[in-house]
Amino acid sequence: MATLLDYRRRIRSVKSTQQITRAMKFVAAAKLRRAQEGVFAARPYAKEILRVLRSAAARLDPSEHPLLSPPEKKILVVVLTGDRSLCGAFNTNVIRRATAFLREKSAKEIFLLPIGKKGRNALKRGGWRFAGEYLNVSGNVDLATAKEIAGKIAQLYAQREVDAVYTVYNEFKNVLVHNLLTEKLLPIDPHVLRPELSESGPRETESEKSLPHELYTGGTVRLVDYIYEQPFHEIFDNLFLRYIETEVLRILLESSAAEWAARMTAMDAATRNASELIDKLTLEMNKIRQAGITKELIEIVSGAASATA
Repeated sequence: MATLLDYRRRIRSVKSTQQITRAMKFVAAAKLRRAQEGVFAARPYAKEILRVLRSAAARLDPSEHPLLSPPEKKILVVVLTGDRSLCGAFNTNVIRRATAFLREKSAKEIFLLPIGKKGRNALKRGGWRFAGEYLNVSGNVDLATAKEIAGKIAQLYAQREVDAVYTVYNEFKNVLVHNLLTEKLLPIDPHVLRPELSESGPRETESEKSLPHELYTGGTVRLVDYIYEQPFHEIFDNLFLRYIETEVLRILLESSAAEWAARMTAMDAATRNASELIDKLTLEMNKIRQAGITKELIEIVSGAASATA
C-alpha cells in the first residue's frame, strides 16, 4: 500500500510535469501566432499568382505545353509532418493518410519527399524510395527553404523523373480545426487554370460581355485580357516556377501553423489532466493521512481506557 511519502513524491512529480506542459503550451501559442500571420499573408499572394498564371495559360493549349499534361507513370509524393512529437495525433494522421495514398497508387512508380523527421522515420521503415528529405523545417519556415524544396520538385518534374507531384499535409483552419488534405501540385489541372462558368448564377448581359475577364459579374468567372509583350511560353514558364515556390511556401506555412495549434491543444489537455491527477492524488493522500490520525486517536483512547480500568 502506498504511504504518505509515496503520494507526496508523486504529487511533486506531476506538478513538475504540469509546469513543463504549461510552459510548452505558452511557447506553442506564441509560435502559433507567428505561423498564423505567415499563413494569412501567404494566401492572398498565392491566389493572385494563380490568377495571373490562369490568364497566361488561357492562351496556351494544354496539350502543347509539356508542364501541363504529361502521362502519369511516375509520381512524387511530398509528405509534411513535424520534427517532434507532443502534438497529439498530428503526425500519426498525416502518416496514415500518406500510407493509404501510397497503397492506392502502388501500381505506379513512387518517389517520396518527406519534410519532417516523424514522416521520414515512419516512411523509411516502409521501404519506400526517397527523392530527398528535408528536416527541421516546420519550426522555422522561411522563403529560402521553400525555394530550395520548390527547386527540387521543379527539377524532378522538368527532367521527366516524375510525371506528377502530390502533397499530403494539414491545412490550417483555426486552433481546433485543421483539414488533412491530399492535393495534386503538378501538373496543374485544367479546371484549376480554366474554371468553368457558374451555372447557378444569372446569365451574362450584353454590357457585361464588354468587361475585362476575371471579373465576377453575374456569378461568372472570366479571365483578364492582359496585353503581353513577351511570348506566352516564356511568361508561362517564369510564372510556373513562381507558382510552385508560392504553393510550397503556403503549404509549409499551413502545416507549421496546424502543427503548433495541435501542440498547443495537446499541451493544454496535458496540463488539465495533470491538475485532475493532482486533485485525485491529494484526495487519496488526505484519506490515508486521516485514516492514520484516526488510528492514532483510537490507540490513545484505548490506552487511556486500559490505564483507568
